Amino acid sequence: MTRVIRRSALPSKLHYWLKTYPDSIAAALCALLTLVGWLALNGSWLGVGVWVLLSAYVIGGYESAREGLQTLWQERELDVDLLMIVAALGAAVLGFWQQNYYLLVDGAVLILIFAVSGALESIAMHRTERNIRSLMQLTPDTARRLQQGREQIVPTQTLQVGDRILVKPGERFPTDGIVREGHSTIDQAPITGESMPVEKVVGDEVFAGTIDGRGALTVELHKPPESSLIQRVIYLVEQAKTSQPPSQQFLERFERGYAQVIVFTGLGLATLPPLLLGWDWETTIYRTLIFLIVASPCALMAAIMPTLLSGIARGARQGILFKDGAQLETMGKVRAIAFDKTGTLTTGQLQVSDVIPASGYDQAEVVQIAASLEAYSEHPLSQAILQAAQTDNISLLSAIEVRAEVGQGISGYIQGQPVKLGKGTFALAEFAEIDPFLESESQRLEAQGKTAIWVVLEQQILGLIAVVDRVRPHAAQLLTTLKQMGIPFTAMLTGDNAATAQTVARTVGVSAIYADLLPEDKVDVVRQLQQQYRTVVMVGDGINDAPALAQASAGIAMGGAGSDVALETADIVLMADRLEKLEQAIRIGQKSQRIIKQNITLALTSIVLLMVANFFGELTLPVGVLGHEGSTLLVTLNGLRLLRAERDERDRVLHSE
Repeated sequence: MTRVIRRSALPSKLHYWLKTYPDSIAAALCALLTLVGWLALNGSWLGVGVWVLLSAYVIGGYESAREGLQTLWQERELDVDLLMIVAALGAAVLGFWQQNYYLLVDGAVLILIFAVSGALESIAMHRTERNIRSLMQLTPDTARRLQQGREQIVPTQTLQVGDRILVKPGERFPTDGIVREGHSTIDQAPITGESMPVEKVVGDEVFAGTIDGRGALTVELHKPPESSLIQRVIYLVEQAKTSQPPSQQFLERFERGYAQVIVFTGLGLATLPPLLLGWDWETTIYRTLIFLIVASPCALMAAIMPTLLSGIARGARQGILFKDGAQLETMGKVRAIAFDKTGTLTTGQLQVSDVIPASGYDQAEVVQIAASLEAYSEHPLSQAILQAAQTDNISLLSAIEVRAEVGQGISGYIQGQPVKLGKGTFALAEFAEIDPFLESESQRLEAQGKTAIWVVLEQQILGLIAVVDRVRPHAAQLLTTLKQMGIPFTAMLTGDNAATAQTVARTVGVSAIYADLLPEDKVDVVRQLQQQYRTVVMVGDGINDAPALAQASAGIAMGGAGSDVALETADIVLMADRLEKLEQAIRIGQKSQRIIKQNITLALTSIVLLMVANFFGELTLPVGVLGHEGSTLLVTLNGLRLLRAERDERDRVLHSE
């Protein structure tokens, strides 16, 4: 009988805690040693108590002392960590000077509270890091590679372009790819934040980290695993973590000058009161030590970045990719939003809305001739007409010598007869007279914002086909909501004609319309809006609108599940290609700004109150430390509320759909 010996999980857990939370371990040891030292002093074990308390100084204050000295040595700057250590050592020196060894306990408590605050901040920030790093855990480490009809379990990173993998129901996709066999519904919520599963058939793209539904799929890799959408998102989020918004940069510059002012003020407080006010030196030094602690801007420095990192992590979970904290700040201050029309306010998916045959013909004949010729074109209009023929089960005819005239139409031969489709100036160029009924219908359709396509066969006008781009279902509601949220101005920017623009504008309810624009014209419009409203956001498809996206205070791309161009050109990407996600992005930005203002108010108030209390002699060293570090901790935890609210926000969105 073989005896199985299991290794204890305790060493591995201890190793994990030592590696992940060293600040917490140091704070716990510091607390234990401070308690033992205090008990030893009360038990008349003076020598033991002193050495134990000094050990608490070393263990609890080592990291702060190291960081403070490193900043002083490398950057020639004083920071808060060094101020804390100086204050604690000052309490110890004062204790030895007066032979009042209980001041050693005060210094140890100072270091302890500072260490506990640092440990709690570290745990809180680790939670933010964990939410971001959880993106990395969405993709499995192994994949089922198909080779000569057999499955092989291989590491995901060893897969190459062209490999085929099998993904079974309930499994996560290890990398991006194209479906080659099977069909299924895919849960894309981990990547795009979409609440409903998405149908995938042969030819559709699937993304790493998403979850297969009810059918097994054979997927072919069309890009290396390291180039998958989830890996690019992780990279961009990691970049966002290391970048600092302007407000944080200002605070750091302020902190460097502020620390120097505190040091020089502390030197003045340590020397002038005994000379001018007759204070005794012990009281003066004690009050100076408390001043160094309570005047330190720890809470002020923690007012911004934890909040912004929480907002970035929350956005990533909801399919909103903020590239850095500066754009999250911008979303909280936005005053005007400019929308592209096609693909943004509309779906960008054209469909046939009307078929009007000429006298003597029927709708099926018009669609058959048009679709037979359009089958040789990749234009979006062609796809809409082909879809209409497929829906009505209309068979296609053979066409030859098909030629496309850019911006005009298409021509060719069907059964030996010449055919033309397109604008009236192109298709009707050889006609002296046009049926008044069809001409009036063409004008009516264009007035409705539709594109009218003339169909001509062998010098005979067969009729008209009208194609329309559908407005996004939630666009009108979004525009209404934006006004309720306090955004006073919205505009639509489009290269289409004014009639089409007016039709869409009436449906969605924008404040202003700018039509017949070239890409450079859109830039000029955004620049004009910035002069009036200052903070202007541009929402577009990330390709044709790239110049305007770059000009705007924040450029937002409709991601289409994270297209390369959208990820590269925009500051913010709506991964699910859902316009209503814009509301969530703005709400996250606005809430982050409210929390930052609360944090700054709390930090400044606590500093002022503690300094006033110390001036009137009503503050002890431990109480001063507790007030200072307590405010820092409250500010940090307040910033992390954005993460806690994520589930409530998701539930609100799901119930609204």
